[in-house]
Amino acid sequence: MPGQGPALPSRRSAQSAWRNPWVRGWIGLVVVVVLANLVMVTLAVVTSPGLVVEDYYERGRNLAEARAARKLAEPQGWQVQLDLPQQIQLGLPVSLRVAAIDERGLPVRADHAELFVYRPADAAADFSAVMAAGAPGIASVEVSFPLPGIWDLIVQLRAGDRVYDIVRRIVVQKG
Repeated sequence: MPGQGPALPSRRSAQSAWRNPWVRGWIGLVVVVVLANLVMVTLAVVTSPGLVVEDYYERGRNLAEARAARKLAEPQGWQVQLDLPQQIQLGLPVSLRVAAIDERGLPVRADHAELFVYRPADAAADFSAVMAAGAPGIASVEVSFPLPGIWDLIVQLRAGDRVYDIVRRIVVQKG
C-alpha cells in the first residue's frame, strides 16, 4: 500500500543477523582487542620498568661540561683488561678481575676500584661493590646476579685525579 512508509524488519530478520558468521567474527575481534588492551594497561600500571631517573634534570643540565672534564681526566695510554667468565649463571658467585697498566708499562696502583652493576629493565636490581686490590695493577670482586637477562657493568678505576671506566654488557643465564 502506498503511503504507509518503509516496512519494519521482522523479529526473524533481526535474529538472523546474529547467526551470520561475519557479524560474530567482527564482534569477537572487537572483544579480543578490548581484552588485550585491558591486559596491557593493567601490566603497565602494575609493573614498573624503573627506567626513569629521579634527578634527570640535574644530571643532564651540565652534561657537556661533565663530559669535557671527564675526558681531560681520563688516562691516556692506559691498557685495561676486564676478565669475565664465558658464561655467567643465575645466583652463582662470579669472580671479576681487572688489570691495568699505565702508559709507561707499569701496573696502575688504583686508589679506588669499584664495580657498578645496572639492570636496564629494573633499576631496583642495580648494585655496586668495591673491588679489592690484589697484586699491583689488579683488582677483583666476587658477585652473584639475582636475576637472569641483560646487565651493564661499569668498572671504575681511580688513581689520583685520573679516572678510567670500563663498560661491558653481559647476559646472565638461568641455571
